[in-house]
Amino acid sequence: MSLKKKFARESFTIMNELVLPNDTNTLNNLMGGRLLHWMDIAAAISAQKHCNRIVVTASVDNVSFKQPIKLGDVITIEAKVTRAFNTSVEVRLDVWAENIPSGARQKSNEAYYTFVAVDQSARTIPVPELIPETPEEIDLFDGALRRRQLRLVLGGKMNPDDASELKALFFKA
Repeated sequence: MSLKKKFARESFTIMNELVLPNDTNTLNNLMGGRLLHWMDIAAAISAQKHCNRIVVTASVDNVSFKQPIKLGDVITIEAKVTRAFNTSVEVRLDVWAENIPSGARQKSNEAYYTFVAVDQSARTIPVPELIPETPEEIDLFDGALRRRQLRLVLGGKMNPDDASELKALFFKA
């Protein structure tokens, strides 16, 4: 079965959320777990747009908070598939926090999520190939194989000696 190739732009997703009191900690900052939940939803939507299938979260890369997000801020999460592998896709997320009254907008987070496409019986299934177009999409596409190998090595699913893309960063042939 041949799958139709898809452009990265076809998976682009924007999700907005308003930080309400129930979303915050005792310092009136957005709870990290709530943001991760919203990011997972946005990334899953992006992955589903690419795969046209049910997807499940396989991994979340390091997520660090550059600064606190405050009560009343509007969160904008941008997600886009950066590369498709056999049955999985990598999704890049950028998170922005905006204080509407002041107009101040700042990037608060970025992360990569990996999703696996599954059928109705939860068996993995092939995903369409991704076609990057812009210079940024091409850079993200090229780096995705190294990020994937790093995830697999850290997760114990790949022998470090087999991570040729990672080794190429450190050792000249």
